[in-house]
Amino acid sequence: MRPLADLDPRPVDTLLFDIDETLTTHGKLTAEAYAALERLQRAGKRVVPVTGRPAGWCDHIARMWPVDAVVGENGAFYFWFADGRLRKRFIDDAATRAAKRARLEAIAGAILREVSGAALAADQAYRETDLAIDFCEDVPPLPLSAAARIAELMREAGLTAKVSSVHVNGWFGTYDKLATARLLFAERFGADLDAVNRKLVFVGDSPNDAPMFAFFDNAVGVANVRRFPGLEPKFVTAAESGAGFAELAAHLLKIT
Repeated sequence: MRPLADLDPRPVDTLLFDIDETLTTHGKLTAEAYAALERLQRAGKRVVPVTGRPAGWCDHIARMWPVDAVVGENGAFYFWFADGRLRKRFIDDAATRAAKRARLEAIAGAILREVSGAALAADQAYRETDLAIDFCEDVPPLPLSAAARIAELMREAGLTAKVSSVHVNGWFGTYDKLATARLLFAERFGADLDAVNRKLVFVGDSPNDAPMFAFFDNAVGVANVRRFPGLEPKFVTAAESGAGFAELAAHLLKIT
C-alpha cells in the first residue's frame, strides 16, 4: 500500500466510502469526519456511502446527510433523495425480499447456537434483505476467527457472506457493493464505472470492501485496514477511521 500523498487528486470528482470505522470512529460519527463530508459535497464532489448498514439507516442517510445517494446492505439497494422525496431501488422485489427474510430467521438461530458470544445485530430489525451477526459491536469482542466461522456457517447455508468491521452479513444473492455501485452509476449518473474509474476514489477498511479495493484504481484504506491481513487497497491514510477519512478529504480538496 502506497502513502496517500502518492494519489493524484486532480481528476477525482467522486468519493465512495464505507461507513463503519471508515467514516466513523469507535462507532461514533465525529464532527471532524462529518464536516469533511460536507466540505466535499460543497466543493462539487459527488459523495456516496457504500455500506453494509440497514435500510432504516440508509433512509435517514439519504434524507439527512450531504450525500448524492447511498448503497446499503452490501448492495441490496440504493436510495437517493430528490425533489423532496426519498427514492428507492432494490435488487429484489418486495415479495422476494419477504420470502428470503423468512429463511434467514432459521439460519440466524443455527449460527447463534454454534458460535458462543455472537448475537443478532442490534440493527437487524431495520434490515430488508440480509442477516447481520454481531461479533464486536454490542457484544464483548470475539476474535476474527469467530467472525470467519460465522461466515463459513452462512456460506454452508447458501448465503453470500461478508465480514465487516463489526458484523458478519449474509444474504441470498450474488450482488455486492461493487455490483450495485455499478448499477447506481449507470442508472442515476449515466456513467460506466470502467470508463470513469480514474475519476473516483473509494475508501474503506474491512473485508466486505474487498471488491471495491480490487476494482478502483484509486482505492484507499484508512490505516485500520491493516487489522485485516490480505486486504490491499492501493493507498493508505496515516490516520485511522474518521480521522483518516478527514485526511483523505483534505487531500482531495487541496487543489480546489
